[in-house]
Amino acid sequence: MDKVKAIIYALLAAIFYAINVPVSKVLLNCVGPTTMAALLYLGAGIGIGIMSFFNKKDREQTERLSKSDLPFVIGMIVLDIAAPIFLMLGIRYGSSANASLLGNFEIVATTVIALFLFKEVVSRRLWIAIALITISSGILSLEGTDSFQFSYGSLFVLLATVCWGFENNCTRNISSKSTYEIVVLKGIFSGLGSLIIAFIKRETMPGMGYIAAALVLGFVAYGLSIFLYIRAQNVLGAAKTSAYYAVAPFVGAFLAFAFLRERLSVIYLIALIIMIAGSALVVEDTLIRHHAHIHTHTFTHTHDGYTHTHTVTHSHDHNHYITDEKHGHHHTRKELECLPGAVHKHL
Repeated sequence: MDKVKAIIYALLAAIFYAINVPVSKVLLNCVGPTTMAALLYLGAGIGIGIMSFFNKKDREQTERLSKSDLPFVIGMIVLDIAAPIFLMLGIRYGSSANASLLGNFEIVATTVIALFLFKEVVSRRLWIAIALITISSGILSLEGTDSFQFSYGSLFVLLATVCWGFENNCTRNISSKSTYEIVVLKGIFSGLGSLIIAFIKRETMPGMGYIAAALVLGFVAYGLSIFLYIRAQNVLGAAKTSAYYAVAPFVGAFLAFAFLRERLSVIYLIALIIMIAGSALVVEDTLIRHHAHIHTHTFTHTHDGYTHTHTVTHSHDHNHYITDEKHGHHHTRKELECLPGAVHKHL
């Protein structure tokens, strides 16, 4: 059930985040991009900080961050300062639908970084799922000049996704620690960092109404989204959780259509079908646990008047299928390998 709950958390995180792009598009008419990024993260940090006061038991049951986590925390904060600034610039200079669609590149960035830098296992099934999701995004992205224009706006969005790809993997390494602590640190320090940059750029501070709106948006689209994302990531891993985030661009594009009157066509539905196929593969990959079992076999025989006991260790893979009723496993036997350390005892 933990995996099912993690999947729900990942999908909710994506939906909450999807609200960010179309609403930010409206607020950016009156709020500078760097100031907007700062307010979004400050809203996240303050909101989750308030939540933590009402969840003291949950907060106390989780392990707090330690000195060994500091490199990942610093990396997380620095990347979270850069990424939303790039995203706000991308939204400001491009369409919100375009920004939503290009956001899917974060899945590719997260998975590649998880594979090569952090040695996270990425199965063939997950690669196929990511390929389908990327194809789906490509179909939408190439839907005429109104939907996809490679401009400065697009470049900024892509830079944001690469930053978040690295940030997702930094967060993955501390996701078993206190989620409240992670989100509050991420929100407050990333927000303050962006705010300092906004002051250096001499961006004009918006009115209190816009500040309040941006803070609330930050709590929902960043705070709750990040909180649920980390909880899901602790169970699913960086690559799989990021793959579930693929629904966010579709939700964002739909919201852009519903509230900003940006065009939504039949190609959207075709791409959605392909994306659902990719997501189904991700779900299947998540519910199947791959790992090797190590077995030790001991057998005795008599030779030349001596009794020999041999202990041989070998491993083979199991695919575990987790359900509520039972925990069964299907053996996919690999080539039998005798590992170093076979023991011979003379009795």
